[in-house]
Amino acid sequence: MKTTTSEEKSIKNSPMFNSIHVGEPLYQNGFGNVFETEAVTGALPRGRNNPLPLQLYAEQLSGTAFTKPRCANLRSWLYRIMPSVSGYSTGVPYETFQMSSPVNDDDSSCWFGWHNCNTEVLSIDPNPFRWKPPMNPSKDVDFIQGTFTYLASGDVATKSGLAIHLFAFNSNMTSSFRRQAIYNSDGDFLLVPQQESLHIQTEFGILHVHVGEICVLPRGVVFSVNILNSKDVDNFCFARGYILEIFKGHFELPDLGPIGSNGLANSRDFQYPVSCYDKNVHGDYKVINKFCNKLFVRSQNHSPFNVVAWHGNYAPFKYDLSKFCCVSSVTYDHPDPSIFTVLTAKSDEIGTALADFVIFPPRWMCTENTFRPPWFHRNCMSEFMGMIYGSYDAKSCEEFGPGCSSLHNVMTPHGPDRETVEKEEIRSFKEEGKLLNAPAKFVGGLAFMFETSMTLKLTQHAIDSPTRDREYASCWHGIKDKFTG
Repeated sequence: MKTTTSEEKSIKNSPMFNSIHVGEPLYQNGFGNVFETEAVTGALPRGRNNPLPLQLYAEQLSGTAFTKPRCANLRSWLYRIMPSVSGYSTGVPYETFQMSSPVNDDDSSCWFGWHNCNTEVLSIDPNPFRWKPPMNPSKDVDFIQGTFTYLASGDVATKSGLAIHLFAFNSNMTSSFRRQAIYNSDGDFLLVPQQESLHIQTEFGILHVHVGEICVLPRGVVFSVNILNSKDVDNFCFARGYILEIFKGHFELPDLGPIGSNGLANSRDFQYPVSCYDKNVHGDYKVINKFCNKLFVRSQNHSPFNVVAWHGNYAPFKYDLSKFCCVSSVTYDHPDPSIFTVLTAKSDEIGTALADFVIFPPRWMCTENTFRPPWFHRNCMSEFMGMIYGSYDAKSCEEFGPGCSSLHNVMTPHGPDRETVEKEEIRSFKEEGKLLNAPAKFVGGLAFMFETSMTLKLTQHAIDSPTRDREYASCWHGIKDKFTG
């Protein structure tokens, strides 16, 4: 009887084999469109922004300054049962959010945002880093407790820089015994689930984000993260994944240049929620605010998910990575990985990103007389990589499997490991004299990269993590000198 390897299971469960999801919410399509949606007929005003339709309160959420050029101005109007300021009506102000550590009850220093505005508390290290997947928490842990900051750079108070987090949680933020929501005052989140699909409730509506998809939660949007269908799985189920947080600007589609008007991530494939609100609005709720990399919390007597209608172009969205249209060489050489950019966040320097989100998806490789794996590299940018499923074509699956991550900082040498180099030599040798470098389709996995112009600093948690692979650099040991000159 044939056994199924972990890699085969990972590929079989990938979006290539499971592209249709039952019970999906309704969505609106189109990146950056101006949408309008109402959960109750008549809730959305016509021809004006702030009357009182159905006695709802009109509230604007601004994602850019009022005076931003119209082509780049982001804002939405929300029509709520209770305005956001009503959270103060209980007389309880925001207070520092206290919680026990999911790892060590005496350690509260490593959660999401712990590094504060002072990046001097972070460590610098030019060596390559690699981590195994985050482990299943040993006790009930929700998304907030289970999110750990690994890397950061810049100053959130001046809206410059970014952070990279990993999450692993096994308990929902909203349940029969817990009602919590969070919003990020510091910037935009880009979530990459790697294990288990997520049910994300937002002020704007509901997103189901599956493995092989991503979602963006813009600055200021209130949301809760749960495990999708968590009632239907066993008690050992836990979700994990990656988060890229940018402190300035917003994610946008990269310019296509000579590629033309089509290709890469097409605008029509981005999905935004339709209006959906809690029918049982009243009741105790805790709302958490990530503010200057600290967590604050307040209690209020109603759900923040009380938006009955909204219109605008500033809203959360998701994207299915299997819809990415790859562009590559059909003659020779391995092009720069920028051709696989899904979303970018621009910096103040033209042509240089604060952050790029790049994927390495299933694709045809047909270059001739070319070393096909990603080449050896030293980069003025920093590269953080993660594996969603399967294996990466520059690393051994055993060493860099699903849920793993790596860091190659500014000018840190990196590239394919010894095993990949040897496999490429064998492939080229076998094809010599037959059909040199015959086309081959890579279907082995889906990797991604957060690339940034910032030098990334490490949190103490990232340095001390039990999942850190301290022998990572040994993967390049044994690469031979083959010079024949």
